[in-house]
Amino acid sequence: MDENKIKVGLIQRSFDEDIELNRKRNLSSIESLASEGAQLIVLSELHDSPYFCQCEDVENFRYATRPEDFIEIYSEAARENNVVLVTSAFERRAPGLYHNTALVFENDGSLAGKYRKMHIPDDPGFYEKFYFTPGDLGFHPIETSLGKLGVLVCWDQWYPEAARLMALEGADMLIYPTAIGWNPDDDSEERNRQRDAWVTVQRAHGIANGLPVVSVNRYGFEEDPTGHTSGIDFWGSSFVCGPQGEILHMSPENGPDEALVEIDLMRTENVRHWWPFLRDRRIDHYSDLVCRFKD
Repeated sequence: MDENKIKVGLIQRSFDEDIELNRKRNLSSIESLASEGAQLIVLSELHDSPYFCQCEDVENFRYATRPEDFIEIYSEAARENNVVLVTSAFERRAPGLYHNTALVFENDGSLAGKYRKMHIPDDPGFYEKFYFTPGDLGFHPIETSLGKLGVLVCWDQWYPEAARLMALEGADMLIYPTAIGWNPDDDSEERNRQRDAWVTVQRAHGIANGLPVVSVNRYGFEEDPTGHTSGIDFWGSSFVCGPQGEILHMSPENGPDEALVEIDLMRTENVRHWWPFLRDRRIDHYSDLVCRFKD
């Protein structure tokens, strides 16, 4: 086996209110991809439940999980299938304190590390600030037997600073569990602009840092239970790209996908020789990046 090449499995699915059924399907997909040779498997954001953030409702805190319960389920899946596993939980840290948390399991079932989503949106249909406290663990790659994984979550994918900080700490790839989609009222042109922007910005993070990117989204329409909005049509389109932004795999917009994609980490070394962006950074003139805005 070439240690510089990693077989990555991604799981694009739709979800409903039955947490146990969602988990059963997730575990089945993990087993299937592992049987095909996957070494690293990535699930989408909040993969055990519907996307409950379409409205502000205290009843939705029922979807939260204690870390120990979540860990028990997915650590066993990682161990039994001998895979490194990137998962996503609605973490109940304490009464009234919740996070949107990615947990990474080593292939022996141990917890390699976790990342709490740092950028929390508050937009129509995406009322995440009602549910999630911003992360407090910083931007640090998670060390695994397959390398350092720069795990970020959804809204983080729009921020070049997050990707850069992961790269500067030695991340071998960027990984984005995601839940994003269209307002069904948007016309086709607006839908295309939004989806293209989403793909483009993540490919740009890969290019700017010379790193492969794995982005895994859900698909399918989910109603707003309050009826205040038209719901969200999640656009799927999970993808993997290389360090020059080259698309290695693209999932369909509206359908399930269990894909196995090979990533060659030596391409990072080669691409950074050709395009030495990290070498030429003018770090002596970047201090204003910590300002909210330069008035």
